[in-house]
Amino acid sequence: MLGKHQQVSNSAARARVRRVWLKVHRWIGLSLGLVLIVAAVSGSAMLIADPLDKALNPHIFTAPNSNTVDYPAVLAALKNEVDASSNITLRPPRQPEESLHALIRGPWRGTIYLNPTTAEILGRRAETEGTMGFLFALHSHLFAGEIGKIILTLSAFAYLCLLASGFYLWWPKRWSQAFNIRLTASSLRALFDWHRVTGAILGIGVLVSVASGAYMTWQPFAQAVTYLSGGTATVAPKVQASAPSGNIIALAVDRARSTYANASIGYIQVPAKPDQPIRIRMRMADDPHPNGLTSLWLDPSNAQILQINHWASLDLGTRAYSYIYPLHTGELWGISWMVITFIFGVTLFGYGLTGILLWWRKR
Repeated sequence: MLGKHQQVSNSAARARVRRVWLKVHRWIGLSLGLVLIVAAVSGSAMLIADPLDKALNPHIFTAPNSNTVDYPAVLAALKNEVDASSNITLRPPRQPEESLHALIRGPWRGTIYLNPTTAEILGRRAETEGTMGFLFALHSHLFAGEIGKIILTLSAFAYLCLLASGFYLWWPKRWSQAFNIRLTASSLRALFDWHRVTGAILGIGVLVSVASGAYMTWQPFAQAVTYLSGGTATVAPKVQASAPSGNIIALAVDRARSTYANASIGYIQVPAKPDQPIRIRMRMADDPHPNGLTSLWLDPSNAQILQINHWASLDLGTRAYSYIYPLHTGELWGISWMVITFIFGVTLFGYGLTGILLWWRKR
């Protein structure tokens, strides 16, 4: 008799715990989970919108008959277009007849597209202009700057809670029923089965996308990794010079190429402040980051190399970006990983949508 009473007591305790986990899962999903839906939709849309944007707007992304970059002409053209206090980051062409992109950060923020050989301005877009600009701003900071980044980071922690509570609620008494989706049952039951089974199967994979996005969004993650590994953060050298001319930028590029002849140039950061060096980011053959994380820092007065930070010797928190960035964007393992990344984004959206529908129909 006592044993039976104990079983009933244990069963009631498990039911109470289950109700607690259910409330945690439900209300986190209905609050910060909504942010995850926005991040999932915008991230998945970017994977499709980027190649479409380039295909539909060849007038700004292509520069026919261009074969070299005239840096003095490009800088002269840009200085006529932007405020002198603006920082300019040049993205040289990476494919034949591709335009040069100049990322502007100043009173006006956006991208100017130029013919690299003639320095003709092909077009310009403000930071949130166009489909890709809108999606990127929404995905990276919710149009709310640093506050938006914090909200996205909190949402990543919320997903961990959703995943843990979801696994607890899914964990089956009979494993033969663990992965059943009863499509012939009521629509509510089929929806419930889809929600719990896909969560169990794909939940960890979705976590990869969510966690990698949080790492890139919130800088303290990388700082914490560096600190815990016992390393010190990589710091740029300080200089006292004037803003570099176009000829100096051209000389800096030549020196970077002679230093690493087999590497490609990802970005060239042209500083506006006199205490900032030129930074050239290069991609080594063994660097998985599509833009490269090896940095050459050069004096803006004479293009002398001040410091070189090879990607493999960076502090651990920064070096991790070489893998985390392409992991998140779908570029790490080619088209197959990009498709999987897209599926993870759609799945996260599906979790949110079905969760809201289940809550609404059970009200």
